[in-house]
Amino acid sequence: METFEEFESVWDAIESDPKEAAKLKTLSDLMFQVLGIVKENHWSLDEAAKRFKVTPERMDDVLAGRIYLFQPGELFEMVASLGRRVRVEIEAA
Repeated sequence: METFEEFESVWDAIESDPKEAAKLKTLSDLMFQVLGIVKENHWSLDEAAKRFKVTPERMDDVLAGRIYLFQPGELFEMVASLGRRVRVEIEAA
């Protein structure tokens, strides 16, 4: 019988380094929330890029979930462009 390893998240499954997996989880959460803001406001790609103060190409990277192209600080700055802030919580892994 074949056994399967269980993971808490997809990031834990594809990334062997726990630090990198944690970073990817954070980026994923941030990108998902940015996408939610765009959808909630019915912004086009160009409108979202303008509001987040990035190029349309960079906004497309966010909306397409190209997570490996980002660092958390860049997404923090995008959120700050809307007059919002990111709240960070530390929890047990």
